[in-house]
Amino acid sequence: MMVFLARSTSFFIIGGICLLTAAALLGCARPASSSKAQDYLVYVGTNVASAEENTIFLYRLSPATGALTRVSAQRGGASPTYLALSKGQRFLYAVNETQTFRGEKSGSVSSYAVDRRTGNLTLLNEQPSMGALPCFISLDRGSKSALVANYAGGNVAVLPLLADGTLAPPASTSQHEGKGPHKNQDGPHAHCIIADPANAYALAVDLGTDQVYRYRLNARTGQLTQMAEPAFVARPGAGPRHLTFHPNGKRAYLINELNSTVTALEYEAAAGQFRELQTVSALPAGYEGANSCADVHISPNGRFLYASNRGHNSIAVFTIDEATGALAIIQHVETQGKTPRNFTLDPSGSLLLVANQNSNNVVTFRVDQATGRLAPTGQTAEVPSPMFLQVVSDFTK
Repeated sequence: MMVFLARSTSFFIIGGICLLTAAALLGCARPASSSKAQDYLVYVGTNVASAEENTIFLYRLSPATGALTRVSAQRGGASPTYLALSKGQRFLYAVNETQTFRGEKSGSVSSYAVDRRTGNLTLLNEQPSMGALPCFISLDRGSKSALVANYAGGNVAVLPLLADGTLAPPASTSQHEGKGPHKNQDGPHAHCIIADPANAYALAVDLGTDQVYRYRLNARTGQLTQMAEPAFVARPGAGPRHLTFHPNGKRAYLINELNSTVTALEYEAAAGQFRELQTVSALPAGYEGANSCADVHISPNGRFLYASNRGHNSIAVFTIDEATGALAIIQHVETQGKTPRNFTLDPSGSLLLVANQNSNNVVTFRVDQATGRLAPTGQTAEVPSPMFLQVVSDFTK
């Protein structure tokens, strides 16, 4: 059956299967939120390039309506595109996606104290990212170290987190080598780095070399030890971008930017390596326009996967087969904006929020938790060049 969504007369088709994972990668299934459920807070990182302007925004999200209400806007430096919150939400960390920092060819990483009464941020300190254009930050599973991917630098770095929330200088870096067949693969372009479920390995996704690099991780000291064999080698020209683990920790899913596909992977935890199970298109059959994939998440209940398409400007919804991990497409939903760089789910999995970078808006969708399908809530917030969304329970109330 084919269903066309009204807003876009002819290009969004429904018919398939689904999946999705939270930013913390190993979330637990929670019941759907009710109209009396606690509100959420949403931190929004942006690509606003001027450090003299407000660049990090805080919103309150209503679980009942999907409405976003601005709480505050503050200066977070130039282009704080990707954010990470510590356990307990006491500290927030951001990469500043710039070419230079203090006269060196490097971006930076900033740490902030979070005011538990208001959610507002106070800058604690900054450190170099050790490479130009840092585009991704995550924390290890114990919030002991920050892991950073430098896109233009083609390398990754680890910065220990001190007890007062400040960042120590980078404890280790690793330079990637190589290139791929696509014009955007002229050299290494690190795009994502996360700790595995056991916090034993750090897995670094490189768009430029079509590889997921494998490192032994000592989160306490911030040391990375590169292993001889990669965790995974993608198809030539795929351009792997982001990696997320299924809540069961036994599988993971890799979104490939350059060929607009999603790869299902089985994880061999002892070795820190992946085996390919399946690769599927994130686009509807017959679509021939320009597109590049960006983000991928799994629903907290582990049943659905979501992927963003830039160009087609849609969220692809898949079901995940519980027994095999295989994906089946069930829906493509227009994001009601241009260039969905990042999206996320609320902690309950009831709402999905999309950051449309080039139309300056964040749009919310209701998630049918029985089927995984998305429906617009009709709620939109205007935000300059939104790049990242971090949703947490409202700790200010």
